[in-house]
Amino acid sequence: MKLAVVIGSIREGRQSDKVAKWIDKTAKSNNIKSEIIDLKDFEMPFFNEAISPRYNPERKPIKEVQVWLDTIKQFDAYIFVTPEYNHSITAVLKNALDYLTNELYHKPVAIVSHGSVGGARAATDLKEILSECQSVVIPKSVQLFNVGMTNAVDDDGNLSEELQNNPYGPSTQLSNLLNELEWYSNALESAR
Repeated sequence: MKLAVVIGSIREGRQSDKVAKWIDKTAKSNNIKSEIIDLKDFEMPFFNEAISPRYNPERKPIKEVQVWLDTIKQFDAYIFVTPEYNHSITAVLKNALDYLTNELYHKPVAIVSHGSVGGARAATDLKEILSECQSVVIPKSVQLFNVGMTNAVDDDGNLSEELQNNPYGPSTQLSNLLNELEWYSNALESAR
């Protein structure tokens, strides 16, 4: 399985990059080919195409958008890391998803969210959006509470010792999520 870990925030002082590093390190330690995809690296304008990409066979995306599409379609599975902004996902993540057509079609996606309530409201919104992208949102997810305020994950993507030692905590949740994501990836690849 070739896994994309998508960082869903671009603001200064974000915590999503730390969480993505933790996921990436954990995936690689489980022999999963993993790569961090940072939305900061894709300078896409706000979505303004006259016709929805799904219904536009004549679509000719601008270069910046085509780079995003080409990057995202090469993966077998995805984990979207999202903070919660005003009870939802970030504008930059929604914008990036609006450009997609069939890049996620019949591919498994998972959500790791963070925020004051573990990013639960953002995760709920993101599940609906990803379903509309024709992807398969797996049931397992991981929620991290107050990442920046609690030092849950350091700058190098290391989970705090307290959370590592919790047998029902994020480490166990992420391991279970990765196992399920790989199962779905294998099953859906055969079906495609």
